[in-house]
Amino acid sequence: MSSKIMLKPKGKNTKKAAAADEDDRAVAVVGKFVKEWGTWTAKKAKVITHYGFIPLVIIIGMNSEPKPSLSQLLSPV
Repeated sequence: MSSKIMLKPKGKNTKKAAAADEDDRAVAVVGKFVKEWGTWTAKKAKVITHYGFIPLVIIIGMNSEPKPSLSQLLSPV
């Protein structure tokens, strides 16, 4: 149940009120779209960061000077 009180306009201003109501609905739709897009983007960024960080570090290490071998990069010593 909505706590917002809706007053229905009477008289000459019905077209203006209808246009304002359509604008409110359009803003609500855009807000919902932005929220869903933001959530989707955050989920994808989390997955990319989770699986891409270690390979990125290895690639950067392989391209540094002096050129280490893969076993030297992965060994703890």
